[in-house]
Amino acid sequence: MMWNDSESEIFAQMADRLAAAFADLPAFSAGLLDRDAVEVLRETAQRLADNYPYFHPLYAGQMLKPPHPVARLAYGLAMLINPNNHALDGGRASSEMERAAVAELAAMFGWQTHLGHLTSGGTMANLEALWIAGALQPGGVVLASEQAHYTHERLSGVLRLPFEPIAADASGKMRMDALEDRLRRGGVGTVVATLGTTGFGAVDPLADIVELRHRYGFRLHADAAYGGYFVLAGNLQAETRRHFDAMGAVDSIVVDPHKHGLQPYGCGSVLFRDPAVGAFYKHDSPYTYFTSEALHLGEISLECSRAGAAAVALWATHRLLPPRPGGEFARGLERCRDAAEALHGRLAGHHRFLPLVQPELDIVAWAVLDADAEEASAAGRRLFEEAGELGLHLALVQAPGSMIAHRWPEGADIPEGPVTCLRSVLMKPEHLDWLDRIWSLLEDLAG
Repeated sequence: MMWNDSESEIFAQMADRLAAAFADLPAFSAGLLDRDAVEVLRETAQRLADNYPYFHPLYAGQMLKPPHPVARLAYGLAMLINPNNHALDGGRASSEMERAAVAELAAMFGWQTHLGHLTSGGTMANLEALWIAGALQPGGVVLASEQAHYTHERLSGVLRLPFEPIAADASGKMRMDALEDRLRRGGVGTVVATLGTTGFGAVDPLADIVELRHRYGFRLHADAAYGGYFVLAGNLQAETRRHFDAMGAVDSIVVDPHKHGLQPYGCGSVLFRDPAVGAFYKHDSPYTYFTSEALHLGEISLECSRAGAAAVALWATHRLLPPRPGGEFARGLERCRDAAEALHGRLAGHHRFLPLVQPELDIVAWAVLDADAEEASAAGRRLFEEAGELGLHLALVQAPGSMIAHRWPEGADIPEGPVTCLRSVLMKPEHLDWLDRIWSLLEDLAG
């Protein structure tokens, strides 16, 4: 559901309540919407209709999860003031809300002390984590799985840090034998473990990487931009649970509330276990910090101006749905996992579909079987287009030959190169309720 009359009424009431707090100010005119403005908004609404229905359960493609109504209403209320969380001068209330919300994120991983803040997204958050890592390990090589997000290699280049990919196994996880072989050669400064790859939802074996750190002494960063909130889920596989339970041992974590945290874009976050890394952010900017002795968020962030509204929305969502195991928020994540497991099971029982890996989180990927890899790729693209015409919106992903070859049916040409496969991110709790409808459409198309 995009919007309803109840939300409009609640927003109007809360906006009046906020306005009352400033009622003693002298009146002034900020300009009203005239006919021209209304016409522009009418055209805006018309143009926005040229989108996939990201908010609907029949959108099961990319990582696009609608914000909770409380998040978008709180964001809208904050926009009436438009605070800037760079300094307390620009975002007094919203800065305190950010501190509280970020502390709850850190608590999910067992950190009672930390340094952290919100960012515009996972890319900026990972940049800060790698920047600190490079400052602590100058010239050290950054290692990440070949299935890790492409930005790690790009960001390493921006920071002038050497980067090397580590081979992934047939499940899309970093290979421990390949990692240790590289560690033995020395010169490694940082290892990036991905807890939920964006392609296949694979969880790198973090607990095992922690053990290697004891021997080789590198800095360990967890990119959990997509998967971090699943630390709260009670229905993870035992091995996946083991690696999420190791997150408290890493040096830094990135998690994006605008993915599974029910927030509007853009709302990422970066967390550091050791608050002492704040020394690397130190700078002198007397024209922005003058009303408080307390630490300003701009003093622990590479970004300067940042939307205070993002912090307000996250704080409000945490107040309604505390990020705790066993709570309503965690149950929503568990429903996403259940939906992914259920879809995987149905795909495995169908003669035209070849699911690639058992889902660890809520991403499902599968090939459409055909005579050879080229025909299978073409069949996958056709099904993607035909499903969209019927209102079911999926995504495409390139599966490397190493991931798919050993699963290919006997007697068929074994694919050496990548195969275009279908991918679905079942990140709305409602996907579990809509699974029969989704499967019915897939079955009809396969036939």
